[in-house]
Amino acid sequence: MRRAMGLAATYRPHPNPRVGAVVLDATGRPVGEGAHRGPGSHHAEVVALEQAGDKARGGTLVVTLEPCDHTGRTPPCTGAILQAGVARVVVGAADPDPRVAGRGLRRLAEAGVELVMWDDPAEVEEVDPGYFHHRRTGRPLVIHKSALTLDGQTAPADLQARWLTSDRAREDAHRLRAEVDAVMVGAGTLIADDPLLDVRLAGFEGQQPRPVVVAGRRPLPPDARLWARNPIVLSPGPLDVPGEVVPVPAEGGWVDLAEGLKALADLGLLTVLVEGGATLAGRLWRQRLIDRGVFYLAGRVAGGRGVGVYAGSFDTLSQASPVTITDVRALGSDLRIDWRM
Repeated sequence: MRRAMGLAATYRPHPNPRVGAVVLDATGRPVGEGAHRGPGSHHAEVVALEQAGDKARGGTLVVTLEPCDHTGRTPPCTGAILQAGVARVVVGAADPDPRVAGRGLRRLAEAGVELVMWDDPAEVEEVDPGYFHHRRTGRPLVIHKSALTLDGQTAPADLQARWLTSDRAREDAHRLRAEVDAVMVGAGTLIADDPLLDVRLAGFEGQQPRPVVVAGRRPLPPDARLWARNPIVLSPGPLDVPGEVVPVPAEGGWVDLAEGLKALADLGLLTVLVEGGATLAGRLWRQRLIDRGVFYLAGRVAGGRGVGVYAGSFDTLSQASPVTITDVRALGSDLRIDWRM
């Protein structure tokens, strides 16, 4: 199963799920493997079974996600499994997609295939948390990334400091960008920082995340570098800017963020990294639209109040929300802390 999980993690096929599969012959020897590369391409099970050929008969298919039993751009995987004569299927996690949701398992069981469910589906889901989150909630998995001093400041009051963290931490942040479908900032960050929001790693040849700008009340700069990357602009009204302008209902003059996120999911963007702006981050936080966080704590103490992580007031302890810290690691002189709601 872990080999199949590793294969699945190789590609970003959203809006389709990441899936990996391994075929073992009747003696338990690996004879085929594969992963789903993207919409319209063969599913992982079919790739692995085609590689195995006749050696799959009487053997075992190990697959990270419940095989589909419906026809989309490709035929159902259950039919390919039955045609191959596989005797046993080990499934990493059930598929929450209502088009699948148990149908694939029932079809195989009714045909006499032995089914075994992996004992740690949560581990398998972590290969593609955006897919599972979207199928359960209808919106992308939102990850808030921020760099801050040990005493909680993201920038000085004059906004003149470009980097808080070390080169090593910033390189890690680019690897984080490489794992998501989109990187989102607010209009204020676009105006102040003129970011590119791309992955800049030596030798990187993977898929770049789609830049997303949430339009605010200020005009967007016509000469921003980001326009060259065909960004998505979530806007409550018509805008004459390069990129793809997506109209979103307004909420008090601001983009309705919940509807904006659903619009991104409809475009196939299932993991969104929020990088810029205390105003945008604060609005997402107050609406409970942030699911996970990655905070880079610089080895610095500001010693005063500059710009905080979230705009808004913190008046009583009851306003604080408990989170689960899932990982803490040192990056040179800095720390990376991963958390989730």
